[in-house]
Amino acid sequence: MFKHILVSTDGSRLSDKAVAMAVGIASETGARLTAYHATDPFPAMVYPEYAAVLDSLRSDEWAELQEKRSQRILEKCRTRAAKAGVKCQTISGSPLNPFEGILAAARKSGCDLIVMASHGRRGIKALVLGSETGKVLTHSKIPVLVCR
Repeated sequence: MFKHILVSTDGSRLSDKAVAMAVGIASETGARLTAYHATDPFPAMVYPEYAAVLDSLRSDEWAELQEKRSQRILEKCRTRAAKAGVKCQTISGSPLNPFEGILAAARKSGCDLIVMASHGRRGIKALVLGSETGKVLTHSKIPVLVCR
């Protein structure tokens, strides 16, 4: 059925459920797994008067901190997959829009399923905060399994 699954993770408890689901499916179907994490880009200085707040953190330091966080998150996925006997590669990126990074990683890796969590925001929160999951669902050309 599925040969290569991409699981997107942000390290949250809900995202861990999606990782568990993806590992379970991969284990049952003999699929490979790619775990993807989108790092946060360096905060833009929209208001120059707040520059002093972020002035102590340089963009290269920010990138290093994001990479370390990403590796911790992805290592959890790799460990869980290894315990289930599933081959797992990891990818991180810093796209402007996380949903685009998820779709690009799935495309580059040749995945035939994307597994990700949805925080289930509704109403004004969904409108204001948006949903990366919703954007992946809208733009993906391959199946997407949403875990809640």
